[in-house]
Amino acid sequence: METQALRLRYPFTLSPLYRSLSTKPHTSISFKLEATNSNNNKASFNEAAFEAERLTLDAEARRAMAVEEEKSSMQDDPKAWKWVIRKRIWDLMEGNNFAQNPRPVHHRIPNFVGASLAADKMRALDVFRDAQCVKVNPDSPQKPVRFLTLSDGKKLLTPQPRLRTGFFSVIESNMLTSGTIKEACTSVGVAKYGRPIGLDEKIKVDLIVIGSVAVDPNTGARLGKGERGLRCRDLQNLSMVCCVIWELSMIQH
Repeated sequence: METQALRLRYPFTLSPLYRSLSTKPHTSISFKLEATNSNNNKASFNEAAFEAERLTLDAEARRAMAVEEEKSSMQDDPKAWKWVIRKRIWDLMEGNNFAQNPRPVHHRIPNFVGASLAADKMRALDVFRDAQCVKVNPDSPQKPVRFLTLSDGKKLLTPQPRLRTGFFSVIESNMLTSGTIKEACTSVGVAKYGRPIGLDEKIKVDLIVIGSVAVDPNTGARLGKGERGLRCRDLQNLSMVCCVIWELSMIQH
């Protein structure tokens, strides 16, 4: 009896050679499946260094936004009104203690009191229940949304913070255990458990959930934190197959 041993990595397909072997009489094919990207990556991943770098880059980004805000107030900037609104919201949240960590909320997507309640309300929407793949930003107030996405068995697509290890990361619940889902919702967890994808990846996104500093409840127009970042146009650059996308802005009601 002839025996063939193969080493397979997920996802995998069998080549025509090995598919034809299975049809031969008296032929046994043995498969040894090895998790090549789980324990090894965990062992080599330096969480402390990653978090220190994240905090450094975030601080640099906030300083850059503060400079942009100051320039806008000193120049004849047609978009200066945006910074006026942002500052009003940030000051209001800090002054009335509406904010949660990280603080201060200035030059951040603010982690508002009630973010978990907003996520629970979103969970009841048909667009979320029907979605198979949800893109959620990595900001703190969207952490409950990332948790619900994975807990409900959906595919989570999240941008790499500061684009350090890739463009986007994909995390699926079957890649995790019940004890690692919460960690996977953090920046460290995304780097630890996520699968980075490149610009040539084909993926269908059903729902986009983004954070905001201010939202017009009548029109849905929003203001972010003022960072010149990446939004829906980057989904097109990523060659995503987006038939219908619902974009939800999380706000405090």
